[in-house]
Amino acid sequence: MASTGLPPAIRIRDVRKLYPSPDGGTVTALELGALEIGQGEAVALVGPSGSGKTTLLHVLAGITPVSSGEVWIGADAVHSLPEPARDRLRGRQIGIVFQTFNLLSAFSALENVLIAMSMAGHRQTDPRHYASDLLARVGLGDRLGHRPNQLSSGQQQRVAIARALANGPSVVLADEPTAHVDETGAVAVLDLLQSACAERGATLVVSTHDPSVRARFSRVVSLSRPVVPSS
Repeated sequence: MASTGLPPAIRIRDVRKLYPSPDGGTVTALELGALEIGQGEAVALVGPSGSGKTTLLHVLAGITPVSSGEVWIGADAVHSLPEPARDRLRGRQIGIVFQTFNLLSAFSALENVLIAMSMAGHRQTDPRHYASDLLARVGLGDRLGHRPNQLSSGQQQRVAIARALANGPSVVLADEPTAHVDETGAVAVLDLLQSACAERGATLVVSTHDPSVRARFSRVVSLSRPVVPSS
């Protein structure tokens, strides 16, 4: 990581995540000795299936607690926070683009963004205008009232990105954001993520299996260790 004189946005030390296995043992889903990612840095996270990419993103987001080790988002020690505090931290500082979008099917694109803003505790003077403007900036200004099943995969991904950006995060985590779109859509999704984060000075971490996605990042972090059973 190049030195910027600023503390890292993300810092990991000796992290492990274990799950119980059916035979009474444990499965090591993630094992990572050290990682630092700077403020405003854009990083691709690569590795074979089962190497822990999604687990790492969920650990960084505070969704999944670690079994051991340290996870820091800025000055916040995520590893030592109880679940409610991790939820508040995620609402304040972290935007997440899930691989499967996780949009609320009964609600429109606009409502999905508004609900995310409300759950994160953000209070805008005019939240509908703010959310509408955000969707317009991702190219969905004419789709505000459309529900997810009325949108293409690429459009759903854009709603998911708008939702992730709605709380003005300092860190954006995207799990295989191009997995469900075609090549043209993939370029558009990455353009949007990278430009939006660069504009805001936000740190971006993108997991991917795609060499063309990897090639767009000057820094690549590889997780090569597969998930293994532990005795």
